[in-house]
Amino acid sequence: MYPLRFSGTAAATRGLKLALYGAAILALVAAGCASMNVSSYVGRGVDFTQYRSYGWAASERLSTGDPRLDNNPFFQERLRADVEKQMATRGFEKRAVGAPDLVVHYHASVNQRIDINGVDREFGYCERGECQPFVYESGTIVLDLVDARTNTLVWRGWAKDSIEGVIDNQDWMEQKIDEAVTRIMATLPRSPLGVIQ
Repeated sequence: MYPLRFSGTAAATRGLKLALYGAAILALVAAGCASMNVSSYVGRGVDFTQYRSYGWAASERLSTGDPRLDNNPFFQERLRADVEKQMATRGFEKRAVGAPDLVVHYHASVNQRIDINGVDREFGYCERGECQPFVYESGTIVLDLVDARTNTLVWRGWAKDSIEGVIDNQDWMEQKIDEAVTRIMATLPRSPLGVIQ
């Protein structure tokens, strides 16, 4: 890499400003296109070694509130299958009969978001009228583990990402669900079987 030389001319100063503005714009664009945001909450003092089994919450409690998801059996089946796979890799047994140690709830939502790129107009990167707000769909999946005995939330994990065009594309939706569930469950404070933490 060559050192920057400042000749003091207006052209050099203008070139440096354009380079710095360009870098700032690229940083903002990269932040706007950032990957999936994943986080979690763990109840204070929860010891996950006490839990061995899980079951699903009653189906009426699993509504997402978005008819495009609620009426899509592939969304629900894929989400449940991914969660069950991740729970099994962590040593949890799915219990169909009898009381489980944990009850799994999920919540999903789709919202419209607005990305306003006013910085483009300020630095002259848009022609008159070209800088418009960008409306896109943002999706959130939340997974809850509730202690079945005490009815207390012991863990919550969630992922949020742009899902523009995903709901209408089954393959892409499955990929997004797979990624979201895998990354959410990676935050669960119980390692997959055979993995030492």
